[in-house]
Amino acid sequence: MAQVTITINAREYAVACEDGQEVRILQLARILDEKARMLTQGGGQVNENMLLAMVGLLLADELSELKKNNGIPDKTHSQPQFDEKLISETDVLLTGKINSLINQINSVASKIESL
Repeated sequence: MAQVTITINAREYAVACEDGQEVRILQLARILDEKARMLTQGGGQVNENMLLAMVGLLLADELSELKKNNGIPDKTHSQPQFDEKLISETDVLLTGKINSLINQINSVASKIESL
């Protein structure tokens, strides 16, 4: 069993996971951290339980929207329908993943330079 340390809202948590799942856990943690930072960016302090509930609600809303949009297409429309919110959320998610990869590459580069 592997263990990774994730950071959410500037707090670190040790999480156990199956071997080989470490990268996926870190990716998921980054999504949670982005949501938490979005909710706390106004500078106000939110207690951990409330923050967890709010992040959970945001993710549940996104999941609900994704499920609704992946249903059977409405055949009455000849033009494809685009969900601007889904496109925007996907853009944010991809940007986060790209930034994460940049950080990982920079970290590896720093470790190589220090050898």
